[in-house]
Amino acid sequence: MTASYSLNESKQFRHRSRSLEQDLLRMGALVENSFRLAHRSLFQREIDTTGQIPLLDLKIDRYYHQIELECAELMAFASPVAQDLRLLSAFMQMVRDLERIGDYAKDLGMLSLKLFPYPEHPCIPAIEQMSHHARAMLESSLVALATLDGTAGPTVHKLDDTVDLAYDEIYQTLASQTNLQGSIEPTILLALTIRHLERMADHATNIAFRVTFIVTGSRD
Repeated sequence: MTASYSLNESKQFRHRSRSLEQDLLRMGALVENSFRLAHRSLFQREIDTTGQIPLLDLKIDRYYHQIELECAELMAFASPVAQDLRLLSAFMQMVRDLERIGDYAKDLGMLSLKLFPYPEHPCIPAIEQMSHHARAMLESSLVALATLDGTAGPTVHKLDDTVDLAYDEIYQTLASQTNLQGSIEPTILLALTIRHLERMADHATNIAFRVTFIVTGSRD
């Protein structure tokens, strides 16, 4: 009876964990869309897209709470073995990474509204490239999750180094401006923008390495 019960319990866990993974990917798709809209608002100046981002963020938050609760319930009541605990732990961390990226995307949308009245800053092309890299990192990390590709971490990490370098260079450019005329608000808003993009890239990197942890048990 015990072996039969354990086998049934294991099947139920696999079914629920697969469902959790699909919910995580659906949440990831919402986060990607939110990031895409923020990017368009910032760099194509399509500020009408920002109205969609808070609606997406509400859906993202619902997935966040739902997935976190489901993981906690499985940990408490399903008696998972070590490998299953590793999976649930990674899911709980990933969902937090995705939620934070979604929050940053919403903030970027608001920053784009504040930047809109000002002329385009010379740093905008470099910031746009930084955003492209961060979006590519998020996409790669979600593909790694969908395919359980434990090798994606180092590739994503290389792009993160590129984003970090861009952050440093753009920040120095903004900080070293002299003879500023008019309001300093655009400079402050752009500094916040690159900080958000740098943090989004960090969270995308986390997701890729959490997939590695699921597959190999290693955090490297």
